[in-house]
Amino acid sequence: MYVSEWENGRRTLSDRYAVILRQLLGVTDRELRGAPLASAPPMADGYDELLGRIDSASSVSQSMVKTFNDQTELLRTMDRQLGASGLVDQMTGHLARLEDALNFAVLPTARQPVALALAGAATLAAWQAIDSGAVERAWRHYELAKRAAHDAEAPMYLAHAMAEQAYVLCEAGRPSLGVDLVRDAQRTVGQAGSPRLRAWLYAAEAEMCAHAGMPDDCRRALDAALASIPPGSEDRDPDMLSIFLNGAHLARWHGNVLALLGDGDAVTSLYDALDVVDPTFVRAQAGLHTDLAQAHVARAEYDDAQTHLRQARLLASRTGSVRQRRRVDLLSARL
Repeated sequence: MYVSEWENGRRTLSDRYAVILRQLLGVTDRELRGAPLASAPPMADGYDELLGRIDSASSVSQSMVKTFNDQTELLRTMDRQLGASGLVDQMTGHLARLEDALNFAVLPTARQPVALALAGAATLAAWQAIDSGAVERAWRHYELAKRAAHDAEAPMYLAHAMAEQAYVLCEAGRPSLGVDLVRDAQRTVGQAGSPRLRAWLYAAEAEMCAHAGMPDDCRRALDAALASIPPGSEDRDPDMLSIFLNGAHLARWHGNVLALLGDGDAVTSLYDALDVVDPTFVRAQAGLHTDLAQAHVARAEYDDAQTHLRQARLLASRTGSVRQRRRVDLLSARL
């Protein structure tokens, strides 16, 4: 009853219910209410207050930047285990604090560390928005991440944000444009990127090419990714903490791309990845079971496909992943 009255404008949505609905739906307050929020009072009504904000920003220490990064890491951990829908308010507030610190920082020595922290946080927020189905918010966050990476003079972070933004284009039905954007990201970073980032960019290119119906380009990019990934089980790059990628992760990605191509070898790669997947990556597990279902459908093994779809649907619901639930629904319609 309340929902109908809110939709028809007969009842005002209270702040109490807005908090509950934002967490359930994974949307911001602006997206939920469908109108701009009441404008805040002027932030600075004179030079004294402005200078106070500038002085405060210039005194942001390395320990404060570390606190920002620690908060991003906590939100990243919660996201991969619990999903993004319940983190919208926390993520929005975190980005606002980082933007505020950057907006009033004047000299590069003060701006660059904060800008780098903002680039990482905005990219995470954008991926969470993709997962929640909020594509416009995702696009805006990626634009923020790119601006921050420019400010930080961090080509690796810029290339990562560009390549992830290609997924918005792919989800919108423009995978060929996504291919172009990923390749532009590769040119942006050149040889300055770490081997792990280069492997990630090649794998992203392969996935875009698979969606765009470019199988030869896809396989060349996959080979390049496999040739670039550093050996060993370590998956974090000290210069690019936004990336989680090692040989096991790449095996799962390789299987996903082969499944998109309808290649029967995808099943072997995906089961190998399932054996070693980190159990804390709950949303990644949902994606892996969806990939397996897709691979079994390609081989007309429909009972196996149904088994993995059930598991994928359960995990996607657990994390509130709109993106994974959409994939599950599309595959279910083919059975």
